[in-house]
Amino acid sequence: MAVRDMLALNCMIYQMLAVDLLNPSAEADKRAHKLKRLVPRPNSYFMDVKCSGCFNITVVFSNSQSVVTCPGCSTVLCQPTGGRARLTEGCSFRKKIN
Repeated sequence: MAVRDMLALNCMIYQMLAVDLLNPSAEADKRAHKLKRLVPRPNSYFMDVKCSGCFNITVVFSNSQSVVTCPGCSTVLCQPTGGRARLTEGCSFRKKIN
């Protein structure tokens, strides 16, 4: 191996990474897959859904697999899809915090 090749190899070995793997930014951590994050956590959440008819608040899981109806007026609040539940038009929601 020539001296020039050895120097090039040393430069490649000691080259700094463009991304800090031990301290990712909050944005990069949020975009990462749920199992590839530094601290694994699920993407699903519970939410408060307000009915557009009677303004009752119902707790709904974001990935619910069944139709959720309002206990007050029995209107449909959300429909299940393959992943996330689809809210009915006019319903408002907010994520529950622990």
